[in-house]
Amino acid sequence: MNPSTSHQIKHREVPKDVFYTPVAVAKTHIASIDYTPEDIWYDPFKGKGVYLSNFPTKNRVWSEITEGEDFFDIEEANADIICSNPPYSCLDAVLKKSVELKPRIISYLLLEGKMTPKRMEFMNKAGYGLTGMYMCKVFSWYGMAVAYTFTKGADNNAKVIYDRIVHRA
Repeated sequence: MNPSTSHQIKHREVPKDVFYTPVAVAKTHIASIDYTPEDIWYDPFKGKGVYLSNFPTKNRVWSEITEGEDFFDIEEANADIICSNPPYSCLDAVLKKSVELKPRIISYLLLEGKMTPKRMEFMNKAGYGLTGMYMCKVFSWYGMAVAYTFTKGADNNAKVIYDRIVHRA
């Protein structure tokens, strides 16, 4: 990674949080999660709906701030699985709110390096163990993307998958 580029991103005046996930990445991310047909899936950052429309069930809920449904205002999602591509500029708040909603699984697509030791420790202390990682590259995104899956009550025994395809949104 170019240190100059990293410095410019870190010190932006206005965060750039809207990055749409390619369908193939969302599908692989979703497929990497251990789920049951009865599970209720929640996409808290629906965007164009690439996650929502590819969840393996009709048992799904969503929120999208641009459509008047703010994730941070949700009091109960009644979801078993939270899965999405969140805004990176408020990731600590996203993880905290996700844990408060008490799903069995929390799985987010992040840029490489965003799941810091401090954030990992937060998830562990909240009772969530890292059970999966899917690594990929999306064209025009800075660096690699990693989908981290945390499971309530699990140990940190992540299954790691990756592909070498450069995906395009």
